[in-house]
Amino acid sequence: MNFHLELLPKPHNIVRQIINNGLNDFNRSTLMPDLRIEDLAVVIRELESKTIVGGLWAHTGWEWLTIEAIFVPESLRRQGIAQNLVALAEEEAVSRGCHSAWLDTLNPEAMRLYERLGYQRFGELKDFPKGGSRTFLSKRLMGSDAA
Repeated sequence: MNFHLELLPKPHNIVRQIINNGLNDFNRSTLMPDLRIEDLAVVIRELESKTIVGGLWAHTGWEWLTIEAIFVPESLRRQGIAQNLVALAEEEAVSRGCHSAWLDTLNPEAMRLYERLGYQRFGELKDFPKGGSRTFLSKRLMGSDAA
């Protein structure tokens, strides 16, 4: 195969898909042939217009729930919505056979919420962004078969 390397400063999302698909195929074939990685979302939908205004994006695989993003619009915050988003995702993850969940955050207020929900810190990148931290948290899921 002939090839060259090219930096794409503003890559299209299809490039990410190609890379992720290749990595997922490799992981399935070498590390866990029966691996199924499945996306899941819990959305906040405006009642009248049915417009999605926020929610949670995650995936399950390796018997873990990976929460990638949570967004609650400012006008809906402090009503327990984020807690409910996480609870619904965790419930689905347990039904998919997951024993644990993990996520990361840059937001100290969100970190306190996750800790109240039972998540524990397992890592931190200081000065990410400068003056702040990116904190990684995990949680053993209740109702999973694993002890």
